[in-house]
Amino acid sequence: MSQGDQRPDGIAILDFGGQYCHLIARRVREMNVYSEILPCDATVDEIQATGGVMNLRGIILSGSPASLRLEDSPRLAEGVLEMGLPVLGLCYGHQLMSHMHGGEVRRGEKREYGITEATVDSPDGVLEGMDPVERVWMSHGDTVFTLPDEFEILAHTETSPVAAFRHRTKSLHGLQWHPEVVHTRRGQEMLSNFVL
Repeated sequence: MSQGDQRPDGIAILDFGGQYCHLIARRVREMNVYSEILPCDATVDEIQATGGVMNLRGIILSGSPASLRLEDSPRLAEGVLEMGLPVLGLCYGHQLMSHMHGGEVRRGEKREYGITEATVDSPDGVLEGMDPVERVWMSHGDTVFTLPDEFEILAHTETSPVAAFRHRTKSLHGLQWHPEVVHTRRGQEMLSNFVL
């Protein structure tokens, strides 16, 4: 909470229909940070309207059972990534942010479901303080294969060449895995690196 402002600091979570959206909100609240779940197609005005109840500090994009390869897959409203707020994309949100910036997302050679070892190439941003190899929970069929130059790969797995990334100049981060589930050994620390 800012001095003189009675609104709590908060995170807007955009729900793309993934099974863990409410768990993401709970994990954020466990850090004593307010969170509010909004539909994935919430407009910039709707997201900014949450400022009436909280000091909006960032946005988390949830996972989804959808595939970006399908024409009717859920998308972000125009302008959300240009709001100047930190954004963390998880699973589908990771893929969507990459796709929106010109990255290549396609069907993976092999679905990743369950505990996977992620090699941390650069322990920065949301992966600050992480070990060279982290046990993470994956649940995806599509994979980010390439990123544009303005992004940096932070981690990869055996079948996901871009398992985590960050933008070089903006506070945009993506994790292919689910830090909100207990199976990701240090997931709460990863979320904390973004939220706090």
